[in-house]
Amino acid sequence: MKIVVTGAGGAPTEGVVRSLLESDLNLEIIGVGADKGDLALSRAHRKYLVPYANDENYQRELFKIIELERPIFIHAQNDNEVLKISKLRSLLDKQGVKTYLPRHEVIETCVSKWLSYKAFSEAGVKVPKTILIENHHDLEEAFDTLINKTGRLWLRSNSVGGGGTGALPTGDLNLAEAWISRFNGWGNFLAAELLSSASVTWLSLWQHGKLVVAQSRLRDGWVHGNRAPSGVTGVTKIGRTFSDIQVDKIALSTIQAVDTEPHGIYGVDMSYDIDGVPNPTEINIGRFFTTVYFFTKAGLNMPEIYTRIAVEANYQCDFGSMNPLPNNLLWVRGMDTEPKLLNAFDLDYRFQT
Repeated sequence: MKIVVTGAGGAPTEGVVRSLLESDLNLEIIGVGADKGDLALSRAHRKYLVPYANDENYQRELFKIIELERPIFIHAQNDNEVLKISKLRSLLDKQGVKTYLPRHEVIETCVSKWLSYKAFSEAGVKVPKTILIENHHDLEEAFDTLINKTGRLWLRSNSVGGGGTGALPTGDLNLAEAWISRFNGWGNFLAAELLSSASVTWLSLWQHGKLVVAQSRLRDGWVHGNRAPSGVTGVTKIGRTFSDIQVDKIALSTIQAVDTEPHGIYGVDMSYDIDGVPNPTEINIGRFFTTVYFFTKAGLNMPEIYTRIAVEANYQCDFGSMNPLPNNLLWVRGMDTEPKLLNAFDLDYRFQT
């Protein structure tokens, strides 16, 4: 079976590619991407250069590859491409190319942090109070109402993009004004109550409203976090398997706030507030998080399950499994080095002084 994966060679996609190569599926993986350097690193069987998803030529170049390769399935691994592939799904279907995505309006809600916040808040999910910053008056209001015990608030871009795009914790109004202007961000930045640095992600697969499987992962720091103004780089340093009933309930409520019949991949990012309650900050929709290969090596190959559901008509799912992996497995990562799967005891024992 031929399948297309987008963003080939980038870390988010390669975690999926590795997982599929280690599955029992007999696949030919066609990697497409907009970065030559990334493509050169990809483990995909064949690779094609395409424009970025927001380029007017993206559709034409993608369909050239589809006509040549005749894949049966396509999967995107970044927000811009998830959004674009979602818009093209009817055309892809006519070409015999399957997608496995939530409804388009759900994707549009989730790739907008402001629309997500409104959906979560209106559903009664506990979230940090947030204001859309359209002008200087909005920013002044944010400083008057959102500064909490930390003495700071959180600025971030509303646009799609990972790695904490535009994020900055600050208690300085002048700095906030300069920061937003630096990104030409008036009308596209949000200010929110600052949460703690502790965070958890609840990654889940759904099929027509039924939960297939979900697994939680704590994040113990960011790679090179000390080099980013926000402390957030989007590159997890240590991931830790984790299960908690409260996290499960909040994640389910968060997903139901945007979609009454979930279908596909929903990754709920949560940060803990100063009272220790996890608050959802976004849903990464239609794609796996970068360290999904962690779960694969630990024994839960979510990309394989996802692909089987998409392409095998008779595939039987075991519905409703939550946190099947044991707690305190660690995925330790760094630049230019292979990640390692350890457990918390191993890490503590090996490096005792």
